[in-house]
Amino acid sequence: MAFNTCNKSAIILLLLALVSSHIAYASDPDIISDFILPPNVTAVDGNFFTFTGLRTLVGVDPPTTFTVIKATKAEFPALDGQSVSYAVLLFPSDSVNPPHSHPRSAELLFLLSGSLEVGFVDTTNKLYTQTLQAGDMFVFPKGLVHFQYNNDATNPALAISAFGSASAGTVSIPSAVFTTGIDEGILAKSFKTDIATVEKIKAGLAPKP
Repeated sequence: MAFNTCNKSAIILLLLALVSSHIAYASDPDIISDFILPPNVTAVDGNFFTFTGLRTLVGVDPPTTFTVIKATKAEFPALDGQSVSYAVLLFPSDSVNPPHSHPRSAELLFLLSGSLEVGFVDTTNKLYTQTLQAGDMFVFPKGLVHFQYNNDATNPALAISAFGSASAGTVSIPSAVFTTGIDEGILAKSFKTDIATVEKIKAGLAPKP
């Protein structure tokens, strides 16, 4: 099954998602110029405002593991100061985008194809969940831990997420907790388990050779 991102209706909804995110959730500092040029650049043309990094998605088969393709100011410098960015999320069957947060922006997700189980946890530790079908949108409030899961055993899912920041940032909870060097004794006490269990989790998160 190939992903087709050329559908006219999907593109219109994508633009609406981007505009809505920019208006409702913008959090970057205001700029006093029309746009920001990279250092040592004094003149640009239309190429500067064009991002072609998503062309690789057109007509291709879904990946075998969960994949994110970002268009932030790191990949698309013209976004600097514009308070907008987005990401394409490709979910093979039975794949998950693990719990994570975006410290500088809310996330407005639009599901193009397939189905997703999504959810977030608020600051009172209340869990909000929903099952999304193609054409649905879901907002993850700024800074809150959230996840997406394609529990379909056969079909992939494709989603786009708009952000009200050119650099929303991502904090992956599993990676932040278990791969950053926090003392294993502290982790064992925090999760009320033993060091052997912590070591097993860390081994599972280690990059595959």
